[in-house]
Amino acid sequence: MRCGTCDMLKLMLCEKLREAGVVGAGGAGFPTYVKAQAQVEFMIANGAECEPLIHKDAEIMKHYPVEILAGMSAMMEATQAQSGKFGVKTKNAESIEALRHANRNERIEFVPLGDFYPSGDEYELVYTATGRLIPPTGIPLNVGCVVSNVETLYNVHLAGQGKPVTEKFLSVCGAVAQAKSFWAPVGTSFRDLLAQAGGATVADFGIFVSGIMMGSTSFELDEVVTKTTGGIIVLPRDHYLFTRKTRSQQEMNRIGKSACDQCSYCTEFCPRYLLGYEVMPHKVMRSLGFTLTGGEIWNQWSELCCSCGICTLYACPEDLYPKEACDMGKKDRRGAGLKFVQQKPVEVHPMKEYRRVPLAQLRKRLQVEEYEREAPFEKVDLRPASVRIMLKQHAGQAAAAVVKEGQKVKKGQVVGRVAEGKLGAPVHASIDGKVKAITAEAVEIVA
Repeated sequence: MRCGTCDMLKLMLCEKLREAGVVGAGGAGFPTYVKAQAQVEFMIANGAECEPLIHKDAEIMKHYPVEILAGMSAMMEATQAQSGKFGVKTKNAESIEALRHANRNERIEFVPLGDFYPSGDEYELVYTATGRLIPPTGIPLNVGCVVSNVETLYNVHLAGQGKPVTEKFLSVCGAVAQAKSFWAPVGTSFRDLLAQAGGATVADFGIFVSGIMMGSTSFELDEVVTKTTGGIIVLPRDHYLFTRKTRSQQEMNRIGKSACDQCSYCTEFCPRYLLGYEVMPHKVMRSLGFTLTGGEIWNQWSELCCSCGICTLYACPEDLYPKEACDMGKKDRRGAGLKFVQQKPVEVHPMKEYRRVPLAQLRKRLQVEEYEREAPFEKVDLRPASVRIMLKQHAGQAAAAVVKEGQKVKKGQVVGRVAEGKLGAPVHASIDGKVKAITAEAVEIVA
């Protein structure tokens, strides 16, 4: 039976998480206080980190194991989870050793993961850790689980001490003088991040933000760090990945319509399909050939796509864009109010274990093997002259500024809040300074 004191502690943690602005640090930025309100059997820590070249989670686990495990234990108490499953790749031996040495919670066990992509997908991780399959279109909560990224758990620990999220742990890697991981104030420009890594080693470059596979591209050094930025990967501007990623949707559709021969490799390598979900990118590609009819039928096979990018960047022998076709299909179906209901029970494909995508093979396919190297943690005293705090760094509603231009602010002070009762998270000043400008998107602070 749940005691009143436990319920009070749960409420206190949820309120602290809300006030501290803790959100998922490794994905869409879902507010963590909502997860802490759940009641589950398993609390799962996601330390998989499977994006090529980025190594920041391995570094934070190596250097801050006590804080991460404390955050995990706090979430276990809040959610009444009787078991904690900590997913971490066996290749990260130093991180595992640090975590094992720091662990004082007998209910936490470590789940060894192979060096495959995308082992950090929630559906994949829940299955690996518990043997349970999330219902189609469902969430981990549907099978008694809550999943949080390891940096999120670090922030949970800080929130318990009343400290808000003002810094982001990230990696700067790729074509840079010195790949490294470090803490950066939220709102720091990519220009300042790059300077900490000794600058780019090529004159003309572009940036992948938070990953090559599921991240975005940028050519703007004035773009800034948010609570969900996993790092930046610098590559030469003429790298073929930028050519592929910067094509318009119209171009992608035209190429797919004319060249797709329905080989179905995109489907056969899809991690969600191999778990037993009805995701079939090759069928979605057929819809590109339709004009006035058919799209809404064939695009149903896009509904459960996790946008991992294996189909587009690894499986397709013709370098087509099935992932982007699925993204478009999901968007079109949402716009039309259509929902796909899987008819067959979810059953793991018998070839699942034999069609995994090793990271080493993926890096070769992406032509980035030469940039693979460690990004060791370094304690840097990063003091940007200014920061731009984005008002929407999380799932849900954007925050609204609660400060005025010219106002002096302190690090940790709330500068934006979400309306009462709405899903979202407050944002805080990451440096001491003065509010220089306020827009609908951001609050700019100068030191």
